[in-house]
Amino acid sequence: MDDRTPLLIDTDPGVDDALALLTAFNDPAHRVVGLTVAAGNVGLQHTVANALKLAEVCDVDVPVYAGTAAPLLHPARDAAYVHGRDGFGDIGYAPSRRRAESEHAALAILRLSHAHAGRLLLVALGPLTNLALALKLDPSLPQRVDRLVVMGGAVTAHGNITPAAEFNIAFDPEAARIVFEGFPRFDLADWEAVIAHGFPHVEAERWLQAESPRARFYEAISRQTRLWSADRRGDLWHSADALAMAWALEPDGAMETVERPVVVELEGRHTRGATVVDWLRQEGAPDNARILMRYDQARFQGLIRAALAAG
Repeated sequence: MDDRTPLLIDTDPGVDDALALLTAFNDPAHRVVGLTVAAGNVGLQHTVANALKLAEVCDVDVPVYAGTAAPLLHPARDAAYVHGRDGFGDIGYAPSRRRAESEHAALAILRLSHAHAGRLLLVALGPLTNLALALKLDPSLPQRVDRLVVMGGAVTAHGNITPAAEFNIAFDPEAARIVFEGFPRFDLADWEAVIAHGFPHVEAERWLQAESPRARFYEAISRQTRLWSADRRGDLWHSADALAMAWALEPDGAMETVERPVVVELEGRHTRGATVVDWLRQEGAPDNARILMRYDQARFQGLIRAALAAG
């Protein structure tokens, strides 16, 4: 019997997602049972192709399920200006010989939740559209998920795509609202935690010189993003999805968390997509989110180095 923790990753690769996936593939205590893919950083055709390519590069036998190509209700802009038009730095990689499964991502989420009921670790690294659809099809989904970790939000409204909102939530706020209301408890690694856990570009450049297929491929696909980041954000590089994945894989690395009620704003002229935290619990709602405030930085960087086979 396989006693590793079954790990299902909902993702929109994306350079950030790629580093998180490398970390997950490298973890001996977890078994990635599927990648469910949505549009987000770039369009669905690219995010699916990128997921397949990364699994091929890492020689990991994991099924990839294509999901939603657009938000539930309203069109949203992607993040190609950060990740490249294809999401992987426009390096022109040879497409994977692998193919996505025929099953829709939302249906795969439900099926895998039954197959691994009570043990499943579900990590959501992109817009929450696939997960929202799965919840609408079967509201009992949370009863079978042991833990849900979401990368998203900006808990004091310091957004990265609008002044108040973080990209994953702002891309499909309706889906995020469904998920935040549908799961009675979830873990939230938000953009502000990401900003607090940057690592120096000079160190990252050194890791990426490792003689491994993973490091070489990641160095190539992340080059554009790293240059953009150095120009816009200074000496530190930030990997949002990798931080969420570190917390998912090694939860005891969290040095500070806070539990509070969190809701998603849908209607505000300036705040659509904002994650509103009731810090003083004034509304009387139950705490639904455990918010990551501080993670062991040395452990985080160690996981990334190991994922890149950089020692």
